[in-house]
Amino acid sequence: MNILKKLYYFFIFSNILIALAAASQCILTYIILEQEVNWYIVLIEGTATLALYNFSLILSKPKYPEQSAFARTRWIFKNEWFLWINTFVAVSICLWSLLHIHLYSFFFLGVIGAISVLYSFPIILLNGKWGGLRQVPALKIFHIALVWVLSSVFLPYVELRSTHILVHMDILLYITFLKFIFLIICTLPFDIRDIKQDSYYHLRTLPSMLGEKKAKHLCYLLLLIHSLLILFVPYLLVFKIGLLITNVIIYCLLRLVVFKSNEHYHYAYLLDASLVLQFVIVSTIPWITAVTV
Repeated sequence: MNILKKLYYFFIFSNILIALAAASQCILTYIILEQEVNWYIVLIEGTATLALYNFSLILSKPKYPEQSAFARTRWIFKNEWFLWINTFVAVSICLWSLLHIHLYSFFFLGVIGAISVLYSFPIILLNGKWGGLRQVPALKIFHIALVWVLSSVFLPYVELRSTHILVHMDILLYITFLKFIFLIICTLPFDIRDIKQDSYYHLRTLPSMLGEKKAKHLCYLLLLIHSLLILFVPYLLVFKIGLLITNVIIYCLLRLVVFKSNEHYHYAYLLDASLVLQFVIVSTIPWITAVTV
C-alpha cells in the first residue's frame, strides 16, 4: 500500500499523470472517431503538456522551496534534477514529433499556444489594471476546458483532414460538447480546493463566486447532464457503457473521497487520473463485448 501511495504522489508531483491524461484523451478521440491513432499527435499532446506544466513550476520557483507549506513544491525542488531531465526529454520528443505532422496541424498548435498564453498575458484592462484572461471572473475553468478540447479533439481532427480523411461533423461536435462538460467536471474540484489561494491572488473563479457548497452541487449537476447526454443522443452506442461507468466512478470519488475532507490536498488529483481511467474503460468495453459475443 505504501508503494502505491509513493507511486501516486510520484506521478502527481512529476506532472507525468497530467501528461498521461492529455495523451489518453487524445487517443480516445481517435478511438471514438474510429480512426487509426496518429502517435506523433499523441506524443505532441503528452510531451507538450508535460513541458508546459514543468516550465510553469520552474518559473514560479519560490526563494526557499524547502520551507514551502506544500509537499508538492518541497518534493519537486528537492528532486529538481529530475524536473530538468523530465522537461528536456519532453521537449526533445515534442520537437521530433513536430517534424512528422502536417503544416495545418503545426499552425493549429500555434493557435492553441496563443490561446493558452492569453490566459496570463496582459491584454485586458480591469479595474484600472492590465491583466490576462485569468482576471475575467469565472473564466478560468472554461479557458482550461477550451484549450484541452482544442488540443485533444480538434488537433487530431485537423491532422485527419490534412490527410484527406473526413470525419462526420455531427459526431465531432457531439464529442466536443461531451468532452468540454467532462473537463469542467474534472477541473471544478481543483478550483473548489483552491478557493482560498485564488482569493489571495484576487482571482474570481466560479467556486469563489458561487461558494463551496453550490460549486459542489454544480459538479454533481454537470455529471448528471453529461450522463443524460450520453444516454439520449444517438451516437457512440458502442462506447456509452464505458462513458457511463466512468461517470459512476467519478461520482463515487467526489462523494466518498474528494469532497469528503478538505484536509487531503492531493485527493483532487484523482480527477486527473479519471481522464486516464475514462480512456482505459471506454477503449476496453468494445473489446470485452466483442469477445463475449
